[in-house]
Parts: sequence; structure tokens; C-alpha cells
Amino acid sequence: MPETSAALHFASPHWLWALLLLVPVAVWLMKTVRKSGNARIKDYADAHLLPHLLGTQERETRGQVRHFMFWALLWVSLVLAMAGPRWDYKEIQLFSSQNSLVVMLDISRSMRVADVQPSRFSRARQELEDLLQQAQNVRIGLIAFASVAHVISPVTEDLSSIRRILPALSTDLVRLQGSRLVTALERATQLIEGQSKEGGRALLIISDGDFSEPGLEDRIKVLSEQGIRVHVLGIGTPAGGWVPEPDRPIRAQVPWKPVLSRLDESRLGRLADSGRGIYQTADFLATDTQNILDAVMQHASVRTIGDSRIRIWEEYFFWLVGLVCLLLISQVGRVKLLGIVSRG
Repeated sequence: MPETSAALHFASPHWLWALLLLVPVAVWLMKTVRKSGNARIKDYADAHLLPHLLGTQERETRGQVRHFMFWALLWVSLVLAMAGPRWDYKEIQLFSSQNSLVVMLDISRSMRVADVQPSRFSRARQELEDLLQQAQNVRIGLIAFASVAHVISPVTEDLSSIRRILPALSTDLVRLQGSRLVTALERATQLIEGQSKEGGRALLIISDGDFSEPGLEDRIKVLSEQGIRVHVLGIGTPAGGWVPEPDRPIRAQVPWKPVLSRLDESRLGRLADSGRGIYQTADFLATDTQNILDAVMQHASVRTIGDSRIRIWEEYFFWLVGLVCLLLISQVGRVKLLGIVSRG
């Protein structure tokens, strides 16, 4: 059960030392207030020159005290606000997510096809960005694959680090034609098997399905029997498009043959069925990635981190900030009023 307390607490109590600045300011003001004992000096100088000669101020003692109290109240309010007054805290049990998802992103040359704008790969990268933004309580790893597979990021809770890598991913990284999902599955299996079996473990294939390898469904079925579900996000359209010709240095090494690439929804759907996952065709809405995350979270679990608790305080510094604003507004209004009266 959460525990509460009404004890006063400051988030940054070192700011309270700034209150001591009021002491030298008060002493200096006391010494510069003009005393009535200076009456004889008036015989030797004009009255309007005395404040400059004696280092005193024009205000009477009572007005000086009022002025000092106003700015002292303003300073005290600011310092207390910076110190961060808080009370009424709650102690909450800490939990750790046990859900892991490894994303296999297809970066083969067929992902350059522009049957979805601006291209399949751009759409796939945006889908991955949506997935990272929507993911909660899910640790994610990333593998990019074509003819070979590369681990871009291990399974991590720091999703912002994966988000920073995304702009650097490109189909230009591929030197050889072809897309081999088997190698990506092997690397993804290595990553996901290192995660806790107490939580949900899943793989996500983001591809256009332009690969023809025997035994894929059987491999994925074995993973599902081990408790690793496989989901698929299809990129492209059934009508497809022609794969763009590669850059000149690559074309000089390997003869180029024009290829028509189509989204193979039936193949990708069968892969998802074998992995006891779901298949989604990418669109311009966020529902496709959200549906995949919902499917991942159906088998989610969390565990408590021993007796670790975090204390959540109710912050009340904004009341002091509001008081400071009111004091400043009243002072500005007073100055403007005096200016209008003096001009009148």
C-alpha cells in the first residue's frame, strides 16, 4: 500500500542560504537612512545636494522600511520557490518490464520501390518511428537485414538511442542483391533468447515479403513453440513496382536485371500465422503499429524490483511563484500610477 506523509520537505534546500543576503542589505540600508541629526549640515549646502554628499537616500525612515519589506518579501518568496517546498508524498513500489521485442527491418534493394510514397523504406522507417513512440513497458532491439543481417541495437529500454540511429539507416548500405530472412531470424533469436522467459518475447518482421527461402514457416513455428511470437508488418502494395537501378559503382560489379517487386501479403500472412502473431499492412495511420504493440502486450508481464520504492512528492513551489507575480504586478501598477499623477 502507498504510504503518505505531511512532512515539509525541500527539494533543493541549499537555496535557503540565499536568505542570508537580506542581512547585509538591511545593515546597509540602516546606515544610509538620513538621520535628523544632520540638521546643522543644511546651513552649509542646499537640501537637494545633501543626499549625494552624505550618501543617504531621499525617503523617510518609514517609507524606507516599507520599501525594504516589499523587496525582502519578494526575495524570500523567490528563494523558497527555488528551494522547492513539497509535502504529502507517496511511496510507490517499483516494477520492471519483462517484455521484449526484436524488430527485423528489411533494407534490401526492393525496399526502394516507390509504390508507397516516398518509398517502401521511408515508409518502413516511419512505421518504426511510430512504434518507438507508442511503445510502453517494452524493451526493443533492432536488426537490419538484406543478404546479411546486422544487429543495429541490442534489446534495450533506451528507445531514444534507437530513434537516433534511424536516420543513418539506408538501402545504400546493401552491397549485394537479395533478402535473406533466415539470417535475420538467427540473429534475432540470439537476442531474444537472452531475455527473461517470465515476460512476453516477440519478433517483428518489417518487409515487403520479397524473399523466397524454403522452410521459413517451419523455422518460425519452432520459435512460436518456444514462446517467441512472430508478428509481421507488410510494406508496399500488391501491384508493386520496378526496383530502381543501383548506383554506378555497384552496377559495374554486378550486371543489373530489372525486377518487378510486389507486396506478398499471402506469404507474410502465413509467416505471422506460423508464429502465432498478427499481420498488418502498413498505412499512414498509427493503428497498424499500435495493433502490433497490443498483440505484444497481451502476453506482457511485469515484476516488482525487490522492496525498491520511489517517493513521489506533491510540489507546491507554484504558489510562491504566483505570489511573486502578484507582487511584481502590484509594483508595476504603482509605478505607472505615480507616473500618471506626476505628469498630471
